[in-house]
Amino acid sequence: MENMANEKKPFRFYSRFNLQQLTGIKAVTLTQLLKGIKEVPGSVIYDHTHRFLQQHIYLNPEPPNDFAYWVSDVLGDDELAERLASIDTIQFPDIRSLREKIIQTIEGYLDKNPAAAARKANVHEAFHFIKAISFIFPTGYVANDLKEFAEILKVITIEAIYFHVFEARLRLERNAANDFSYWIETAIGDKVLADRIAKLDPYTHTMEDLRKSIVRLVERRGE
Repeated sequence: MENMANEKKPFRFYSRFNLQQLTGIKAVTLTQLLKGIKEVPGSVIYDHTHRFLQQHIYLNPEPPNDFAYWVSDVLGDDELAERLASIDTIQFPDIRSLREKIIQTIEGYLDKNPAAAARKANVHEAFHFIKAISFIFPTGYVANDLKEFAEILKVITIEAIYFHVFEARLRLERNAANDFSYWIETAIGDKVLADRIAKLDPYTHTMEDLRKSIVRLVERRGE
């Protein structure tokens, strides 16, 4: 598939359809959870850190992760759960670095609290590692300039915005805040606008709010 946002090319809007698949890997202790986090594919880490956003993209996001929920609700370890929940996902440019932060958090906690490794969940409350499988497809919308970009952005689906903001950056490991900023800077040559869009925190907006904010920035730039 060609690059979604590339120098001297129009912006081609893509969208995605997501499925979840059990990996067969599960954990009933922190040690097993840590081992799983180290070994599972990046798509599994992505699912467990972004599942809430995928399922609640119309709501005001509070992006917890499944690891923190399980540690708190099943193992009853509120201290570690708080540390895991406080990991700021937006700081990490790719899944590898996010995974490493989660690993360091759990390992650091176990080093200081070795007794925590003895806590064990009931087999029926085991943590099941789930893989996110995304199917990416073109929407048919293409923008050649900022005016077309803003008009299309007003009508494309929430899933398309999600893909270009979250999925393309983290899972495809693009060296940019999002596809929109990358295209505006490299193809349009407007670094000021690109930086303003890049600074919008997608984890504190609903996708609809994010859509409106980007459109507003683009249209004001043209005034």
